[in-house]
Amino acid sequence: MNTATATTASTANKAADGAEGKPIAPGVGERARRLLGAAFAALVGLFLLAPVLVTIASSLTTTSYVTFPPKGLTLHWYAELLNRPEFLDSFLLSIGVAAGAAVVSTALGLAAGLAIHRYPFPGKSVLDRLFSSAFAVPTIVLGIGLLQWYAQLGMASSPLTLLLAHLVLTVPYTVRLVLAGLAGLDRSAELAAAGLGAKAPQVFWHVTLPAVRGPLIAGAFFALITSFDDLTIALFVVTTDMQTLPVRIFNYLQYNYDPTVTAVGTVMVLFAAVAVVIIERVVGVAHLFGADPEQ
Repeated sequence: MNTATATTASTANKAADGAEGKPIAPGVGERARRLLGAAFAALVGLFLLAPVLVTIASSLTTTSYVTFPPKGLTLHWYAELLNRPEFLDSFLLSIGVAAGAAVVSTALGLAAGLAIHRYPFPGKSVLDRLFSSAFAVPTIVLGIGLLQWYAQLGMASSPLTLLLAHLVLTVPYTVRLVLAGLAGLDRSAELAAAGLGAKAPQVFWHVTLPAVRGPLIAGAFFALITSFDDLTIALFVVTTDMQTLPVRIFNYLQYNYDPTVTAVGTVMVLFAAVAVVIIERVVGVAHLFGADPEQ
């Protein structure tokens, strides 16, 4: 009996060893990982696109209230936008301030980034920490502070005060992006250009600026998007006669819940999509963030 048991155990162990040593078919594991990765990416993409798809579909409903799925299909709510010039005025204000914030943030971010990275001066570490700590300040606190500051200075609400408020929000991000780009710049290229007779402006234009082009463009578009989408700070510095598009939508939803708002949202999405296509055609999304599309 003991001999039979030992023989059975030995046979089972050999079978287990053989199963463990049997290799998996080549390529099966790699294909499984790719399928799982593709499925996960598709789920994440669907999760991110779901709100946009719901907004677009809701803007086509025939009902006088927002509903999903839409009950019927119509473009009536897009035609309704033509009867509401206040939305167009708010859009023009938002895009104008956002463009100004992008340009000024890029210039200030480049200057401040170069100063912090290259030159020693009193308060350099404090300034560096100030730009970093700005990320931790809630936007509602910034809005309240700016409201009090403007009141103390007697500054009336205007596109200029709105632009200054948005610069407080956007400049720190641009500075950090420029500093990240400068950290990867090899100073030997600048020294070599200077040694070959190039003047300081030529070195900056042909060597330094191309090295931080990606961070600069990314910072500019980040400032544009941040300023255009801002609601919290704008609520404190606008008036009833001067409202950005997010503030206009917010106030409209206080008393109305018709698909006009979803139509405005869809137009904003289409505007962003067209901007991305233009960027891809002119600059390239890979170049936008400083990546090499050949790799």
